[in-house]
Amino acid sequence: MPILNKDMTLCISLSARPSNNGTRFHNHLYEALGLNWIYKAFAPTDLAQAIAGVRGLGIRGCAISMPYKEDVIALVDRMDPSATAIDSVNTIVNEDSVLTAYNTDYSAIAQLIARHSLDPASSVLLRGSGGMAKATAAAFRDAGFADVTIVARNEEAGRALAGLYGFGWAADVADRSADVLVNVTPIGMAGGVEAEVLSFPPSAIDAAAVVFDVVALPAETPLVRAGRAAGKTVITGSAVATLQALEQFVLYTGIRPSDEQVRAAEEFMRAQ
Repeated sequence: MPILNKDMTLCISLSARPSNNGTRFHNHLYEALGLNWIYKAFAPTDLAQAIAGVRGLGIRGCAISMPYKEDVIALVDRMDPSATAIDSVNTIVNEDSVLTAYNTDYSAIAQLIARHSLDPASSVLLRGSGGMAKATAAAFRDAGFADVTIVARNEEAGRALAGLYGFGWAADVADRSADVLVNVTPIGMAGGVEAEVLSFPPSAIDAAAVVFDVVALPAETPLVRAGRAAGKTVITGSAVATLQALEQFVLYTGIRPSDEQVRAAEEFMRAQ
């Protein structure tokens, strides 16, 4: 990593619970590619002021995480179709103080659905109703899944998301089961009040074939551990984080690293 200097390009992330995942991934690639760039994670106290800082300070790129993926829409200048299609933003690119919003979460989820050959005929319980849940639901819908139930305590948000894609809605998991379980809530996230809570009950995990936790920190969430212990196909949030961060890196720098460089950055990210 080059010594801090006046010509260094800055990229940041904004999240209520910042992690080192993006910081380690991006900075590792900057160093590997000899770029005079640096990446820093922040927990903003005021989102509007933070985005104004991105614009005013010439910060090149800004990753957006929970819970700001929808709130940030009103603060940008342009919406790329990837963000417009699902009304959710996870990436902002600054071109001469013009802020364009993108969503690379969708492509990451879609790639993982294809990579694991998930059967579109499978039933799905998708827990969550925020911006990341929109991206996830859209990816499942576009992959041909129709038997999907959105599980969300917030009835208004849950019904709205379900209605958007023609899915069902339920207020809680209760005794429901499905072939595929997807957690897109902060349940199980490090540092949260529900860090050691299972997002789905053991009975649902036992009945499922696939367990998918979009939470990236820790890499082994309670749901992921339970899924592995039960012998299920497991898809992790760290896999989502790697794929979406790679597309962010390309948007920021215009450079697509080699597969070997990406694997090295992913290993460095997970070694924290």
